[in-house]
Amino acid sequence: MPTVTFHKHGQTYQEEVQPRANLVVRAGIKAFPYPHLKYECGMGKCAKCATRVISGAEHLPPPNWKEKKQLGDRLEQGWRLTCQLWLEHDIELEQE
Repeated sequence: MPTVTFHKHGQTYQEEVQPRANLVVRAGIKAFPYPHLKYECGMGKCAKCATRVISGAEHLPPPNWKEKKQLGDRLEQGWRLTCQLWLEHDIELEQE
């Protein structure tokens, strides 16, 4: 099972999730890492769930058109939309 390490406001949260888990869906049902993950629409339209991938990016699919539109140059700095990621491998994320 993938392990998610999530950093926010100087705190670190870590939990195993089921394969193909989506953190915005889990936050919406208050499973993980509620209430710490910032998100809103869950559809790639608002970019409120943008997070920087610290490690594990090599296991993610390439950014989709929603991420390219919302994140632009931040993609090159490791940013992704959490709502668009279905996790299969360990990942470490940071959100401002």
